[in-house]
Amino acid sequence: MSSKLIADKDVIFQAPVDDGKIYIREETGKYQRIRRYLNVILVLLFILLPFIQYHGQQAILFDVGEQTLTLFSIKLFPQDLIIFGLLFMLSAFALFFVSVRYGRVWCGFTCPQTVWSLLFNWVERRIEGTHNQSRALDKAPWRPEKIIKKSAKHALWLAISLITALTFMSYFVPLRQLYSDFFTLSSSALVMGWVMTLAVCTYLNAGWMREKMCQHMCPYSRFQSAMFDASTKVVTYDATRGENRGPRKRGQAVANLGDCVDCKLCVQVCPAGIDIRDGLQYECINCGLCVDACNKVMDKFGYAKELIGFRGEKAASSRGIGQWLYGVASVVMLAGIVLWATTWQSFEVGVIRDRQSLYRINNDGMVENTYTLTLLNKSSYTKTFDLTVAGLEGATLSEAGTFTVEPGEKRNFVLTLTVDDEPEAKVSNFDFIFEVKQSKEVVTHESMFYSG
Repeated sequence: MSSKLIADKDVIFQAPVDDGKIYIREETGKYQRIRRYLNVILVLLFILLPFIQYHGQQAILFDVGEQTLTLFSIKLFPQDLIIFGLLFMLSAFALFFVSVRYGRVWCGFTCPQTVWSLLFNWVERRIEGTHNQSRALDKAPWRPEKIIKKSAKHALWLAISLITALTFMSYFVPLRQLYSDFFTLSSSALVMGWVMTLAVCTYLNAGWMREKMCQHMCPYSRFQSAMFDASTKVVTYDATRGENRGPRKRGQAVANLGDCVDCKLCVQVCPAGIDIRDGLQYECINCGLCVDACNKVMDKFGYAKELIGFRGEKAASSRGIGQWLYGVASVVMLAGIVLWATTWQSFEVGVIRDRQSLYRINNDGMVENTYTLTLLNKSSYTKTFDLTVAGLEGATLSEAGTFTVEPGEKRNFVLTLTVDDEPEAKVSNFDFIFEVKQSKEVVTHESMFYSG
């Protein structure tokens, strides 16, 4: 058994509670509002993005079978994977940069584990009542009221988990097909297996494991302290001002006591169940809930706020070289992404000569070379390409020079290039260029013409 303190009007008194399961007390305040608004936006984006249509098709879709990623009018293929590398590196360096400056704010405000865990806790509070009522319900014998509440809670948890799994899969399977097949029980075993696996993982992680996932399985919590420096802003308890701690009535001056009234609300609202007054701990996710709870208590007792707050040991001017390096690396990665975006072509061209025969003479005595032209349309609409030859006088194409390729399609065209020449009198090879034009985009490919 341990003890927690509960504020009741003018008096702070103790109430015994059991150790083990963490019953998160709901809190309101500045940081809780920021998190909730941000979480609502992120969850809505997560759910609604697959519903966006572009030219009659899903605007964002990662087709594993075809190994393509559709982003509105762009279709990325495996050869475009450099952009994913740049994006992942940008995300990593940006995360490190933010961590050095503000600690684990990613974990506390935007991490899916935190978002879904607090969402499940919100559902629990709506059905079972306050954290104390929820604790009492767990201790109570199994009666109809308890069975109904527990069943309703877990049913909603499972429903949210299933919606989460289906939403996640809709980024990989066309949304209309996914929902139609799933609810008519005609999904493939692979898709059904993934949906069920993701739903179970969401239910267990957010409903049962919660803080244990952050404490024991998340690698970020283990190495985050290596990125901190003296100016990193983390949730910190001002021991100089708060100690000695102790309960008191409002307006009552107690000798030899600091501002901390030892209400333990900072512990009750903590998703990780830690006491921030014990110092910096790797379990702390910088969610700021303890800051909101403490500031309310300070207001009630007429004390200054920020007894618990975001602060660093030194001023921001003392930032170490690590912050600047992470910032520079993020800028470099961003510049790389911009460069890739400005040079990216919506189609690719490949030309291969017929290697079985260097050249041949046709019935008209003209020299012919055969080539295979490969066109890959990386857009979401049909493209028409114009092919011309530069640097080779008198060259004639066997085809009309206009080719149509469907979106996401890769097509091969066999071309014959003819040049009026006298091979018996002259032996020579010519370098020339194929020019493929589509709208304002032009792609060139060098090749060689053999005449002897």
